[in-house]
This record gives sequence, structure tokens and C-alpha cells, in this order.
Amino acid sequence: MNKLLFGLLLSCQFLFGGMTAFDIRPASMQQNSYEKITILDSKRLEFSDISGVKISELSGLAYKNGYLYAVSDRGYLVVFRLRLNHDKIAKLTFVHKYKLRKKHSKIHHHDSEGLALKGNDLLISFEGKERVNLFTTNGVKIKKMPINKTLQRQELYKSRNKGLEGVAYNKKYGIVTAPEKPLKNVDKKYHRLYSRTNIFKFQAFGSITGLEFIDENNILVLLRRFNFFPPSRYSALVKVDLSSCDKNHLCKSEELAAFDSNNGWNIDNFEGVTKVGNNRFLMVSDDNNNMFQKTLLVLFELNED
Repeated sequence: MNKLLFGLLLSCQFLFGGMTAFDIRPASMQQNSYEKITILDSKRLEFSDISGVKISELSGLAYKNGYLYAVSDRGYLVVFRLRLNHDKIAKLTFVHKYKLRKKHSKIHHHDSEGLALKGNDLLISFEGKERVNLFTTNGVKIKKMPINKTLQRQELYKSRNKGLEGVAYNKKYGIVTAPEKPLKNVDKKYHRLYSRTNIFKFQAFGSITGLEFIDENNILVLLRRFNFFPPSRYSALVKVDLSSCDKNHLCKSEELAAFDSNNGWNIDNFEGVTKVGNNRFLMVSDDNNNMFQKTLLVLFELNED
């Protein structure tokens, strides 16, 4: 075979099948069950630049009918075909990468963070100019969605980089979203999740980076904390029962798992989570387009109570 052709085929395989086994567990851990979850599989995703296609900074996930949708910080929607087999991430095939834009316009939406399904379309949350928009599955904006009035006040956010990191949706609560850090005008002891007409509080630690409904009333919150000096990373999964809140909007919450690099966890900057089956979820890490960070895809299951 021609060496040039062989190299091209090899490169294409790297783009479309750039997935290798990667164990996030501490070296001393033998079991897959940890706290209140079971880690089923974890992979490292690596993609090269081919025909202008670069895949990095994945910060939100959504899944439906074998398609995995991922949104990047820089305003791109990436579509994959995903095959799960025997509790494993069996195959991930790149399908397309779309710029987030208006119909008949080349204007490119940036600072996209959270992703959720609404019927056959996608909800995407943004930071900088905080909002939630509805898009088609090929990245075309359909309309701006109404959100809680408090979240429309740009001056209340801690900073331009602490906007609406996560978004989730179901028919009972509608759109639920949250700022990465509590707003300036509220008690910092509590994180707040916002539907259009209600607020749900739970004990604050770290930063909110992802949201996904577990069932009708329970929502899964992905949190992270990191230090530059000394370098360390921490992520946690917390379940919040939106039906259990008291008159002060404080809801029952439960930490399901916490991962700390100081305890040997080989993790990165987890920012997106989506449901892929009964009690089964995928979460992804944002590599920040940094050669020293990794894009990790982790399949896990919530243990039955």
C-alpha cells in the first residue's frame, strides 16, 4: 500500500476511533463499586486535526437513540455514534461538527457550556451573556428560551466565566439551570438550581459544572474544585430531590461519589453528564485545549438504594 495512503487511513482511524482504555481509579482500588456508584468503564478520547476538524473542550453531553451530542466551550456541537455493549463503551464514531449559529447566518455562538435534550432538539446554556437557547441537532438556533428572571441579571454573576454551566430538562420542572458559583446577592452557603418559576437550594461546595435528571424529581449535579498550586483536582456527584424542598427552598441532597486526585484518582476537569440508560450515565472532562489535560469519558451506574 502507498505510504501516503496508509498514513491517511491511519490518521482517519485516529479521528474516528480515537478512544483508548483509561482507568480513573486509584492504583490500589480493585473493585468497580465506589460509594454509591459503580464505575463501568472509562476511556480517553484523542482526536487529531484532519480537514480542519478539531475536537476539544467538551463541556456538555446529551444522548438519544445511539447518538451522543457534545458541546464545546468555543461554540461547536459535535455529534458521535455511540455503542454501549456489556457495560462498556464499545465504540465512539465521529459523525459531524457544527458551528452553533442562527439560520441563514454565519454568526457563531461562543461560550456554550451545558447541553440537554428537549424532545428532538437541544437546549444549550451559555456564559458571558447568560441564556439558554434551543437548537436543532445540526447546530442551528431555533429560539431563545425563557429562564428565571434572576438569571437574566448579568451584574449578579460572580464573573463573566461563572455563568450557566449546566442545564437539564423534564416535563415536570421544565428547564433547570444553574450558575457555576452562587450569585452575588445570595447566601454563599448554598448552591441554587433555577427553574423558570422556582428555586431549589442545597449545600454549596465546589462549582456546578453539569446537570441531568435521574428521574422525575431527582437531579444529578456534577461539581468540581481544583487548585493550581499545589495542583489537584476534585469532582463530585450529588443527587438533589426537587420535590423535598422546605418553605425556604432548601432541598434534600446526597453525595453519591467524590473523586479527589489527592487520593489517587486519575481524573480531569469533568464538566458534562448525560443519562444513557436506566440509572446509567456518561460524564466527560474538558481538556481546555491544553496538551497537559485529557478528554475522559466515564460510564457509571447509580447503585440501587
